[in-house]
Amino acid sequence: MTIAATMAGLDPITLGDLLRVAGSPGFDRWHEQIRRTGGCADPIHLIGYTKTLDPATGAVLHSYATDREPGGRLRIACGNRRASRCPSCAWTYAGDTFHLIRAGLTGDPAKGTPDTVREHPRVFVTLTAPSFGPVHNRPDARPCRCGASHPAGDAALGTPLNPQEYDYASAVMWNNHAGDLWRYFTIYLRREIARRAGLTQREAHEQTRVSFGKIAEFQKRGAVHFHAVIRFDGPAGPHTPPPDWATLSLLISAIRAAAARVEVHVPGNEDAGYAGWVLRWGTQLDVQPIGAFGNGEDLTEQAVASYVAKYATKAAETTGIVDRRIGELAELDKLPDLPEHTRRLIRACWDLDEYYPDRRLWAWAHMLGFRGHFSTKSRRYSTTLGALRQVRADYRARQERQRLGLPDPDETPASSTRVLAHWVYAGHGHTPGESWLAASVARDIAASREAARLALADLREREGDQP
Repeated sequence: MTIAATMAGLDPITLGDLLRVAGSPGFDRWHEQIRRTGGCADPIHLIGYTKTLDPATGAVLHSYATDREPGGRLRIACGNRRASRCPSCAWTYAGDTFHLIRAGLTGDPAKGTPDTVREHPRVFVTLTAPSFGPVHNRPDARPCRCGASHPAGDAALGTPLNPQEYDYASAVMWNNHAGDLWRYFTIYLRREIARRAGLTQREAHEQTRVSFGKIAEFQKRGAVHFHAVIRFDGPAGPHTPPPDWATLSLLISAIRAAAARVEVHVPGNEDAGYAGWVLRWGTQLDVQPIGAFGNGEDLTEQAVASYVAKYATKAAETTGIVDRRIGELAELDKLPDLPEHTRRLIRACWDLDEYYPDRRLWAWAHMLGFRGHFSTKSRRYSTTLGALRQVRADYRARQERQRLGLPDPDETPASSTRVLAHWVYAGHGHTPGESWLAASVARDIAASREAARLALADLREREGDQP
């Protein structure tokens, strides 16, 4: 589809604003800013300046101020991880998550994880929520319990067979305590490992470490489940091998036992008629060994890292929910396209919040009660997202210094230059026309990435055919 064809479908306000932006004197610089953000859908606006000085002479080596930018502002990427909010920044977040998880599987000395970590026992675990009532699904080669066969995109998938009997209160309370369930799981896991090794917990801790990286994912029914890479390490983390007794079979056995032991007790409330809950993991626990990439195993390092990265940018919007906080329950009436199942889950959050205010269910209603982090890792699993961002920022700063002819601080004394800077937040987002143009930039960048990926895949295939 051509640009002219896509513009033809624009509403008059967006079209008028687009023509205004495209015809403005600073359009080329605005376009450059947006391209540097990757086509960010909701860029942060900054006002300020920076000066690089020679401390010996006081001479200004370089200066920059936003008063020379379009609108007097510098636009930087928002950094939001949600694909529904900003596909461009979510792509970057997913890439960082992929490298974080893969570094803990294959090793990457540049990221602080030795290559020998591939020899450590490691598994891919999926922990799910229990049933809160039967839902429409797609059993293999069998029709759903409703009697119909649902296609992949059927809106009925994940919704209750009988909404009146579905336990909405338990569903959102389970989501709300999912982080606690994971925390207790990691505690019991270490205890079960020590028990199977015939050691005290202190002795087991002195000989081995358990490292993990995990991601949360919402199922169609609106329940959270966790995918995690769990790995045995030696006493000094990934840099040391685990002891001989720390085998793959012991790890799998300990995981299953720990998951079965976890319980989180939530007191009841007589005024509301809640009897209380004993929250547990669901019975659909999946534990699979992870093979080395390229050795023919079904579950490879590459596959696991790609799978985790895929869901790192998703949230409760997979159930049809909005991706922003719902300030008051009345806002539900302004969302006519919201699925009824999701609407009931949100109402359950608000109903429970009156009796369990410490759980802040109203604040997490847009997440169907879930209040945990979507991606977490143990300290020694691998690198951090912050470290990956810093590497990228340092690389861009080094490119800019080379372009401006400024000294590299890594090659010169720290006192060779002095930087003065002052920045102020000045808003965020785009006008309607800017938003359309930014989306076009993001599509162009995505198309270029895909073309480069296909070209690289073709090159590797042709090189593989050579003798």
